[in-house]
Amino acid sequence: MAIEIKVPTVGESISEVTLVKWHKKDGEWANRDEVIAELESEKATFELNAEQAGVIKIIANEGDTLNIGDVVCSIDTEAAPPPPKGGIEETPAENVAQSQTTKEEPVKEAPPQPQTTNDKPQTELKATPVAAAIIADKKVDVKAVTASGSNGKIVKQDVMDALNNPGRKPGTVLFDRTDRTQKMSNLRKTISRRLVEAKNTTAMLTTFNEVDMSAIMEIRKKYKDKFKELHGVNLGFMSFFTKACTYALMEWPSVNAYIDGENIIYHDYCDISIAVSAPKGLVVPVIRNAESLSMAGIEAAVVDLATKAKDNKLTIEEMTGGTFTITNGGIFGSMMSTPIINIPQSAILGMHNIIERPMAVNGQVVIKPMMYVALSYDHRIIDGRESVGFLVRVKELLENPSLMLFGKDPVKSLLEL
Repeated sequence: MAIEIKVPTVGESISEVTLVKWHKKDGEWANRDEVIAELESEKATFELNAEQAGVIKIIANEGDTLNIGDVVCSIDTEAAPPPPKGGIEETPAENVAQSQTTKEEPVKEAPPQPQTTNDKPQTELKATPVAAAIIADKKVDVKAVTASGSNGKIVKQDVMDALNNPGRKPGTVLFDRTDRTQKMSNLRKTISRRLVEAKNTTAMLTTFNEVDMSAIMEIRKKYKDKFKELHGVNLGFMSFFTKACTYALMEWPSVNAYIDGENIIYHDYCDISIAVSAPKGLVVPVIRNAESLSMAGIEAAVVDLATKAKDNKLTIEEMTGGTFTITNGGIFGSMMSTPIINIPQSAILGMHNIIERPMAVNGQVVIKPMMYVALSYDHRIIDGRESVGFLVRVKELLENPSLMLFGKDPVKSLLEL
């Protein structure tokens, strides 16, 4: 009996997927629950498993766009399973004969071996006398030279080309005008659509500030080894920025809210979306209730989500529902940028590269590790006072990490000031 394998339902708003890759060939045997194909929706990549063991009959091809419920393949559950590998049939007498011939080959090749020690590379080299002299003098690797002379002979110009273009593969073209056409993936389509939608439907504005990273870098230098030993994760910058943002979001609730029609939805929690560059495009998995997590908890969540993103293992639930986004362009060397809001959210914080710059401190020029930070926000819901106040609060918390213990100065907290 043949059963049909159909595209499963992967989300309420998703109506079609793309068949990215087959893990099984047509007519190949698949065990129950074995991965047979890889599908991609507009939000994530997921695997399709065999519901029963049997022989695969492929119906849809790689690159096809399929609707939810479309038949991808069928499985013949009554087909006979393949014979086990390494059976008795694989060791007939002819294999024994083959092994005997291999034993005789070294004996036949033993006499000419002394000739290989004579070291006469020029006797087998097809080159003009001038080319051969240059090769010997400059010790040019013959494999890097492309012969253009008659009967495959190397001429002087061939050797000069190899010397002038070291590391270039023979026969390759340095500048090519070939065009390639590649179908846009559903994920890339969604990224394109949402970025344009964010620009067209929000009153987006960006405000900037700069952060002295000296205190955080000193903490990381002093405690990173102990932190890794106790918690099993590295102490990175993301946990500091996430923690600082959660405090600032609680103080400026409109930055953590979004517009829904004629209403404003406020959140008493912080679900922080982290922008991650995955192999198939930018994704923003969410750290749930980041305000209640410890530094180690945040770092562990970041590592887990980033690993899943790089392996295309993120689920729809892990990429939806964020209230605020943090993106770090500094890991790619960006010094300043204006990040685009991740709708329906109302704001996004952009981190950038840390650069040592001369700063005026108490009338003296001091070299400090500085980072520009940018907050893009929807001006329909967030006013200038709130956006600037939020970013200044983040700056204050980052430059004085001890404030993150209580959200304010420990002495003021003690005195209830």
